[in-house]
Amino acid sequence: MKQEEKSLIIDAIAKDLADYPHVYITDISGFTVDTVNQLRRQCYRRNIKLKVVKNTLLKRAMDQSSVDYSEIYPALKGVSSIMLSETGNAPAKLIKEFRTKLRNKPLVKAAFIEECTYFGDDQLDYLCAIKSREELIGDLVGLLQSPARNVISALQSGGGKLAGIVKTLSER
Repeated sequence: MKQEEKSLIIDAIAKDLADYPHVYITDISGFTVDTVNQLRRQCYRRNIKLKVVKNTLLKRAMDQSSVDYSEIYPALKGVSSIMLSETGNAPAKLIKEFRTKLRNKPLVKAAFIEECTYFGDDQLDYLCAIKSREELIGDLVGLLQSPARNVISALQSGGGKLAGIVKTLSER
């Protein structure tokens, strides 16, 4: 591969890293072409970008990035692919679901989510449990609305009781 081709690939990977805040480095070695195509289709449906990359080119692209990916470098060994996503837990959920069809693949080598690094395939359940930004905002809004709802329902039910008491007293 010529240096010009390598620089174009590095620039494309660097652009993808800049466009997507969440990066998973996975191992899909041993997959047939058909299996990789199935994985790509599922990734496409869930707005996840899947690329098979060379480790040296990925490392160079990460070096160009404004984000510090240096903690991930030890995971760049063997066959690597990257999964890029807007949602932090979407690739983990896809991997877990895809594993129901296949035994142990794809493997999670490392993940970079919200400026935190996770290593190893044993982190998959934890990565699935991470809530997205939208889910966290929804939880927060629900928590903030809960006390207000309690006060309103107490006032509404209390008003009915108070009116009933006043009516009973006036009849006596």
